[in-house]
This record gives sequence, C-alpha cells and structure tokens, in this order.
Amino acid sequence: MKVILKQDVEKLGRRGDVVNVAPGFGRNYLIPRKMALAVTATNMKSIEIERQALKKKAEAERKSFQSLVEKLNQVSLTFTRRAGDKDVIFGSVSSGDIRDGLAGLGYEIDKKKILLDEPIKRLGNFTVPVKISMDDRAEVKVVVAREETTGETAGAAGGPAEDPAGGKS
Repeated sequence: MKVILKQDVEKLGRRGDVVNVAPGFGRNYLIPRKMALAVTATNMKSIEIERQALKKKAEAERKSFQSLVEKLNQVSLTFTRRAGDKDVIFGSVSSGDIRDGLAGLGYEIDKKKILLDEPIKRLGNFTVPVKISMDDRAEVKVVVAREETTGETAGAAGGPAEDPAGGKS
C-alpha cells in the first residue's frame, strides 16, 4: 500500500514522502493517527503545495540547527566521580547527567536525543553524540575525572571539634 507521510516517521520517511508500507500498518496505524494519507490525485496535489511551503521553513530550521550543532561541538562537560584503583568509577555518568550539564549551560536537550549506548563507567575523555534533528548531530566532549578525597578524610577524622562555620560552639 502506498501512502503519503504527513509528518516525519522514524525509519520510514520524511513529511511529504510517498512510501510503500504493509496494508495493515497503513490502514490501522498511520492513517488513523493522521500520520499519512492514502495516495490519490487530490492528496498528491495538496501535499505538493504543502511541501513547497515546508521547504522554505525547513531551510530556516536547518540554519538554526547548524548553529546549535556548532555551539554544542564546542561544549565540554566535566564530571567528577569517586573511582577505584583501576579507573572504574563508583556509579556512572548517564545521559540524564549529560542533559543536566547541558541544561546548566543553557541548552535544553531531551535526554532521548543524547545517543549514549550505555552509561560511562570509567575515568577518561569521551565524545557523546547528540541528535539535533534527523540529519544533524553534534558531539559533546565529556570528561570524567577522579574526585579528590583527601579533604573528605581529614574532615571526617576531625569531627565536630573543628568548627568550619567560624566560631559557633
């Protein structure tokens, strides 16, 4: 069955594309959810007019996506984690941590668009791809560094006898 996509469908096609799908998928999923139209002469004409308008809009979006990609390619996030002897960290750095780090810098990126196969569990430098649009991807540099523990052990040994607040007893 041939249908005209009314919106981008992941792994199927872009808005305005004519694609061949299984009849049940077209009738029972795409058309009822208004994601596609059956191929007819009238629908083809209306989609062609809509496609021309979308082409202009898509070009403007593409430019804004390109500027976002360029900015994100310059970003470097540093996370400090406690680590064992073999540079394996306790816990991990997940896509949620990266999203929070980017949000702190003013970038609102959905966690699902951070393409991290599995959480980072080692110290080191990593490059994490971020999906901006169907075609555009940025690469964010992530540094996982060892957390310094010398100050924590000294503070725990001193206990409440040392007054870090400055004179209150």
